[in-house]
Amino acid sequence: MLLIPAIDLKDGKCVRLRQGRMEDDTVFSDDPVAMAGRWVADGAQRLHLVDLDGAFAGKPRNGGVIHAIRKAYPDIQIQVGGGIRDEDTIQGYLDAGVDYVIIGTKAVSAPHFVREVAAEFPNHIIVGLDAKDGKVAVDGWSKLSNHDVIDLAQKFEDEGVEAIIYTDISRDGMMQGVNIEATARLARSIRIPVIASGGIHTMDDIHALGAVVADGVSGAITGRAIYEGTLDFAEGRKVAEQY
Repeated sequence: MLLIPAIDLKDGKCVRLRQGRMEDDTVFSDDPVAMAGRWVADGAQRLHLVDLDGAFAGKPRNGGVIHAIRKAYPDIQIQVGGGIRDEDTIQGYLDAGVDYVIIGTKAVSAPHFVREVAAEFPNHIIVGLDAKDGKVAVDGWSKLSNHDVIDLAQKFEDEGVEAIIYTDISRDGMMQGVNIEATARLARSIRIPVIASGGIHTMDDIHALGAVVADGVSGAITGRAIYEGTLDFAEGRKVAEQY
């Protein structure tokens, strides 16, 4: 299982939000490129970069920082989300060397978009599904839709996406533990990998996710825990990779 450090970008800084609220942020670094270097040095194989300003604006706002991280660490895999709503944005990121782009709100509001870009950019499209009580949230988690997360995941699998990032928004940034049951249930319902996100707090959560790797959980994204020190990334990575 891959343990993936998150670098959430707001106003060019590395921050973390609680439950997706832009007003409830904690700044962890003024230098996201250096922060990326910290996780690379600790053995990260992939980085999860999120343009938070872009997610709310509907178009990239921290592209310069993302490009700088790609340039500084050319050998690590990078997946990027936040404000990716059109083909030109995807092409721009891929041209810059980003490995995967994450479609979030647009995947729910315009499902045909996923089908089109999965065909146009094969092997590069991941869909992020953020859910609460089995229903998908959109627009920076400010709205809860009527879409069932499993139904949507199965649809996107059929359309050729590489993986699903599943976030339980009631847990994200709260360090209350991962919603293992919901994550495993989703993973069992599709054949493509599921990457868990939201709620990782300690090594216990890594072990709990490791126990459902066979269900299809191939990775886990961690943010606040590694910044606040309740989880040592280097140690967590080693344990995760044993599963």
